[in-house]
Amino acid sequence: MLLLPLLSLSALWGFVLNLTVGDGQALLRAGRLYQTLGVTSTDLGLALQAERADSALSPAKRARSLGAQRERTDAALRAFTAAAAETDDAQVRQTLRDTTQELDRLDTIRASVDTGLETRLTNLNAYNGLMDSLFRLYEQLTSVPDLPIFQQASAMQAMSNAREVISRESALIGGALSEGELTEAETAAFSEYVAARKFLHARALSTLDAELRGPYDRFFAGPAFAAFTLAEARVAVTGEPPRRSEHWTRPVADVTAQLDRLGATSAKILAERSDAVSTTVMVRIAVAGGVGLLAVIASIVISVRFGRRLSSELAGLRSAALDLAEVRLPHLVTRLRGGEQVNVRKEAPPLKVSGAAEILDVAKAFGSVQRTAIEAAVGQANLRRGISQVFLNLARRKQGLLHRQLTLLDGMQRRTHEPDALDDLFRLDHLTTRMRRHAEGLIILSGSAPGRVWRQPVPALDVVRAATAEVEDYTRISVEPMPTAAVDGSAAADLVHLVAELLENATIYSPPNTTVQVRGDAVSNGYVIEIEDRGLGLAPEEYDRLNALLVDPPEFDLADSDRLGLFVVAKLAARHGVSVTVRASPFGGTTAIVLIPRGLLVEQPALPPADAPRRERKPLALVGGTTTTTTHKGLPRRVRQANLAPQLKAPEQEPRPERSPDEVRDLFSAFQRGTQRGREEEAQEGDL
Repeated sequence: MLLLPLLSLSALWGFVLNLTVGDGQALLRAGRLYQTLGVTSTDLGLALQAERADSALSPAKRARSLGAQRERTDAALRAFTAAAAETDDAQVRQTLRDTTQELDRLDTIRASVDTGLETRLTNLNAYNGLMDSLFRLYEQLTSVPDLPIFQQASAMQAMSNAREVISRESALIGGALSEGELTEAETAAFSEYVAARKFLHARALSTLDAELRGPYDRFFAGPAFAAFTLAEARVAVTGEPPRRSEHWTRPVADVTAQLDRLGATSAKILAERSDAVSTTVMVRIAVAGGVGLLAVIASIVISVRFGRRLSSELAGLRSAALDLAEVRLPHLVTRLRGGEQVNVRKEAPPLKVSGAAEILDVAKAFGSVQRTAIEAAVGQANLRRGISQVFLNLARRKQGLLHRQLTLLDGMQRRTHEPDALDDLFRLDHLTTRMRRHAEGLIILSGSAPGRVWRQPVPALDVVRAATAEVEDYTRISVEPMPTAAVDGSAAADLVHLVAELLENATIYSPPNTTVQVRGDAVSNGYVIEIEDRGLGLAPEEYDRLNALLVDPPEFDLADSDRLGLFVVAKLAARHGVSVTVRASPFGGTTAIVLIPRGLLVEQPALPPADAPRRERKPLALVGGTTTTTTHKGLPRRVRQANLAPQLKAPEQEPRPERSPDEVRDLFSAFQRGTQRGREEEAQEGDL
């Protein structure tokens, strides 16, 4: 915001300074060119005019003076050539090159004069060409930055051109006087000279100001110029040279002398004016350069101080905004996710900043944004809390209905003695148990606990068997022998649920003709349960994403309902400090590793399997305070049902001996009695 005005001011100062310095450079250039090319070219022009006049004379008359004049011309030419070689001005370089090339013809012109092969007019025109090139160079040297000075200098240049025309007339008539006649071509050329001289004088007089024009007006009205114009008119009218040389030479000498004197006086006046212009340019340079520089420096200082203050105010506003965005709002969202009630007015105080009115307005705008964001976050938290409560209420109601359904199924199993009917009732009982697990999943996702706990430790093997019993395709699960270990009863139900979700995921995403291997082992950090399937597996980045979700479960997203089981596993693992990791299996599938921490393990041997002989019943204290006796049937019903499940597996999973219908009926009657007893105990243990 501050840099752009400073750059604009600096650019404007540089532009003005460049203009004024350019004028100064133009004056310096004009003075430098006048001291080098101007002086030497003027001397060369005078020498060429004199040599031209001598060259127009007859051979007898020019023999006395032409040689000495040519030496003076050569000296002037050498001085001019040396000055031209030292000049590096780009504006006059091309004109200077053309003039130098034209002057190289001087030897050829002299040879033509000496041999007499060309006419007098031709030789004079050749010298005139040399003078024309010099006058073109003069026009380049009169370029000055001040327009009035340039106009007066141009008018004086026209006067100089008229003086050159008079010199050409004098050379032409001087040659005619020595020969005694004028040719028709020379008469025509003389008439052209007269017309050009009149045009140049009129042009110069129209441009000169009053101070410079006054002396010329008086001169042109004087007797000397009148005598010259009279002699000029006689020659133009008669086409013959004057009868006596003094009738031409004296008027021409008087006119040229006075013109040279007026030219010198006018040049002095122009020089004084140029000095005044130079002083003005230097003053402008001083103002534009000095005062302008001081203004730029003052603007920079003021802008820097203002910028620092503004930067400090913006930095304070930025810090307050970052604290709001990166500290306060995330902390508030974390508290809301934890279920804490938040006071919007207390948690959204106005930002404390100081500065200009604009900064305060922005701070107020941030305060409004902060208040709106907190209100939106509180509203979202209340919405999530309401949805969780709906989940919880529905799950609790569903859990009660499922418990009643299990009770009805138990009564039907007691009244049924047909093996096929008992098998169907057992499958229906199994599906109802899975429905109860899904209801518990909703309770877990809502942030509550399912409610099933045991005071006594539960063997790890029975945890795995109970989880297996809650999987639809349980006949494909193969549980290998596991070391003796027991888990705390308060975490047993959640561990059963966790392992059941992983087992069901393994059976769903693996071919139906494969088995799911379950292994357990005691390690230094606790107890490990490995679940390995023979599916297609996942990409490495997908494993990384799932492991990140299991390590740090995010807030449950209602839109992402395809992985409810993983959310449930992550929540249960985070609740008890259990580590769950998935990785690629050597067989191409997926291996899930559940590490139960040592804090959840207790020193107690595992209970005997289902087919072991009954031991003496011992009292078992339940959560509700009721005391009962138990054998293997005293375990949770799903554990007991899992122990019986191997006896009901399909022939391809575990071959069983052929039994008669009476033996099968007795077997399911025993299972029926065990199931009924287990449900009664679950009701006493607080299964709801």
